[in-house]
Amino acid sequence: MKITMITVGKLKEKYWVQAVDEYKKRISKYAKIDLIEVNDEKEPNNAGEKDIELIKNKEAEKILTKIKDNQHVVTLEIHGKTFTSEKFAKEYQRWMNTGKSDVVFVIGGSNGLGEAVKKRSDQEISFGALTYPHQMMKVMLMEQIFRVNKILRHENYHK
Repeated sequence: MKITMITVGKLKEKYWVQAVDEYKKRISKYAKIDLIEVNDEKEPNNAGEKDIELIKNKEAEKILTKIKDNQHVVTLEIHGKTFTSEKFAKEYQRWMNTGKSDVVFVIGGSNGLGEAVKKRSDQEISFGALTYPHQMMKVMLMEQIFRVNKILRHENYHK
């Protein structure tokens, strides 16, 4: 399995960077993983809806330049499908069984994803209705990818 994770914005806090590095190391035993960060757009003070849409669209353009035509794109969105870890493992297995072994996960910036990225998405998943910082989502997604691989191999970890 080849996994690419595209995120908007750079991790600044040392603890997030360390967590990402640790999960990247763990995942690399099971899958090839590439992490791509695209720069976020600066948000003006008192930004209105049009400003926010413009920001999301500019970020979407950057994201789309990193996605290849043959990749299966999974976006993280509040209104996406929710999974238990075990069901997410089955979905991951389904991707592998149906030739979707080059998967791109996309985590948008603090304002969400632009429409062009949503249109390119093959599948939307959600970690629930709560709002999380996008830096935390990167770590949470990596942890779940690691967990999925442990579940599929019947290795201890996910209990």
